[in-house]
Amino acid sequence: MGRLSSKPRRILRAAPDSARPSPPAAVPLLDLRRQYERVSAEILAAVERVCASQRYILGEEVEALEREIASFCGARAAVGCASGTDALWLALVAAGVQPGDQVLTTPFSFFASASAVVRAGARPVFADIDPRTFNLDPDQVESFLRGSKHDKLRVLLPVHLYGQCADMDRLQLLADEFHLSAIEDVAQAIGATWRNESGKVRGAGSIGISAAFSFYPTKNLGAYGDAGLVTTNSPEMAAHMRRLRNHGSSRRYVHEELGWNSRLDAMQAAILRVKLKYVEGWNEARRQCAARYQQLFATAGLTSAAEQSAGRGENAAPIQLPPTAAPAHHVFHQYVVRAYRRDELREFLTARKIGTEIYYPLPLHLQPCFVYLGYREGDFPEAERAAKEVLALPMFPELSEDEQRWVVTSIADFYC
Repeated sequence: MGRLSSKPRRILRAAPDSARPSPPAAVPLLDLRRQYERVSAEILAAVERVCASQRYILGEEVEALEREIASFCGARAAVGCASGTDALWLALVAAGVQPGDQVLTTPFSFFASASAVVRAGARPVFADIDPRTFNLDPDQVESFLRGSKHDKLRVLLPVHLYGQCADMDRLQLLADEFHLSAIEDVAQAIGATWRNESGKVRGAGSIGISAAFSFYPTKNLGAYGDAGLVTTNSPEMAAHMRRLRNHGSSRRYVHEELGWNSRLDAMQAAILRVKLKYVEGWNEARRQCAARYQQLFATAGLTSAAEQSAGRGENAAPIQLPPTAAPAHHVFHQYVVRAYRRDELREFLTARKIGTEIYYPLPLHLQPCFVYLGYREGDFPEAERAAKEVLALPMFPELSEDEQRWVVTSIADFYC
């Protein structure tokens, strides 16, 4: 995706009043109430089932969810835990990460992608992102790995950002060549897939040695509180993570190692089991919303397909849409554009009661708590540029066409 120009590529004209959609009272970034209206009866029945069982921590509901998520993703096993952050920690420790080791990941992600590395005793190191997909750039990873010896590097941790898989073909090849464990961060991408060069389609969460999921309420599959899970194709790793989530114990009051209290509660598992039945349909609705955005933006003259494919820098339109890599099945956890005068645009949309968010305004290598890593501004220019340009627009399965029209009309009004 090309660099946004310092001024709009062309002057836009507002649509005549007769062609303008009637503005809704507000357009939220996310509205979970609409989802709850559809599934409330099933959710309440599941909660009642747990209350009647009097089994609130782990137990049958969690075991059933683990089986169902593993099957959904195409993995052999799954281990439920208390949060997506804990899921990353479990995956790292079970992969053998120890104090003093290094983990290579992206600087453009939620904080937990790097903080879990530190919690495991290791040191996060970064490679820059692909400006088109916002995911870890295999070229930058390869340059880092071939640049010098990295004797302490143990894990490659790609993040499937915004709902699109990173290039797992090339990243897995690099991991294999340099004897690294590849752990997927799938917090934003449940249901996403990647088609490899031989044509085989694999689900996010089944490609690396293990994968960490978050079920934070805003996710495509969200609990009604914190919850997480790790998938793996290794029964030995699964058994290890089950010990780690339970204070390092596989037998009551006998602790083989130091673990953590990260047990998934049955209430959240039961709720997630209800919602899992709908997630594929919800993901498809998100994809339809993304396609509608693309059509509406093109019709409004805010962008063009030619610019998206060519990535022309100085001729860039005021809005650049998120492209989908050919092998990827994108599930659009977020619909993130690059925007000229991003902060001013956001203020304008806020005044019209249109929800937006910036994911993420400060790259990980510039976070104050990571100053000890020695990175400086300019070290990862694509991640830093993305932080200045990205803007998440309203995206959820129940988002209406009229709401999307008003979002795009409002953006066109700003650039007139």
